[in-house]
Amino acid sequence: MTSSGSGAETAAGSGPAGLVLAIDAGNSKTDVAVVAADGEVTGTARGGGFRPPVDGVDRAVDTLAEAVARAFAKAGVGSVAHVSACLANADFPVEEEQLAAALHARAWGTSVEVRNDTFAILRAGIAEPCGVAVVCGAGINCVGMRSDGRTARFPALGRISGDWGGGWGLAEEALWHAARAEDGRGGPTALARTLPAHFGLTSMYALIEALHLEHIEQARRHELTPVLFATASDGDPVARALVDRLADEVVAMATVALTRLDLLDQETPVLLGGGILAARHPQLDDRIRELLADRAPKAVPQVVVARPVLGAALLGLDHVRAPDDVHARVRAFHEGG
Repeated sequence: MTSSGSGAETAAGSGPAGLVLAIDAGNSKTDVAVVAADGEVTGTARGGGFRPPVDGVDRAVDTLAEAVARAFAKAGVGSVAHVSACLANADFPVEEEQLAAALHARAWGTSVEVRNDTFAILRAGIAEPCGVAVVCGAGINCVGMRSDGRTARFPALGRISGDWGGGWGLAEEALWHAARAEDGRGGPTALARTLPAHFGLTSMYALIEALHLEHIEQARRHELTPVLFATASDGDPVARALVDRLADEVVAMATVALTRLDLLDQETPVLLGGGILAARHPQLDDRIRELLADRAPKAVPQVVVARPVLGAALLGLDHVRAPDDVHARVRAFHEGG
């Protein structure tokens, strides 16, 4: 989390029209919202994905700028008091600092605060800034926060940072088991049939060849994750074991975050977000709740359905110390929409 400018002491109603610009930027899309001092959402827009590791910081921020310009035009403003940005790929403090500086240079607001986008999902699902969120989409991540400002987080860079799971990871594991089942190095699994069948192929050999030669685009691997869950639902032991392992990873991350924040022994919301967890696959959902009940009995699991830009907006209102009725109005707008 990084702030630029003097916004730490900004009160709701001060600065340019007392506004907050909320940005939630993921790898595939960006949502922005302009919030007035009274909680009215005066402008919103959606833009493309935010990928500084691929596009570079300047080009990635250009993508944000296009959406911000449209939201500002709707709101009839040219700047705000505070920018609350929850950004994908802001995984380390140094990256938050770099991105905060890049956003501050655009002069969208007097102050800028940058957090990892997982914090937006967490804040969107809780009434007070205290809880833990585990997000499982293309990858997996977990963050926690307390109202006193303490946070817990993970680098979430994949296997080099100890992660397992997420859509890409599950697809890779499913392919590994299916390939070994077909050629005899591993035990049998229906995945050897269901994975290639998804692409209209009759064998894992054909699927491996198609992926290697890029007859099937690498980006389409994520399509295999729903196939894995469907195969698990049909009772395949290997597929079911992978789903159970994901549940264990989700609960491990949540439990560690709760422990780091000294929240393990008090009732605390644990938010489950991202495409895989929000889908509420019965086996995965039930197993997560079973494991949480054993390892963190005080945890209160719930699936986040609100759009993450709501969380970015609420974090901005927390920053400018907006009153409760302003928070409530912003939440009502986003949950009603």
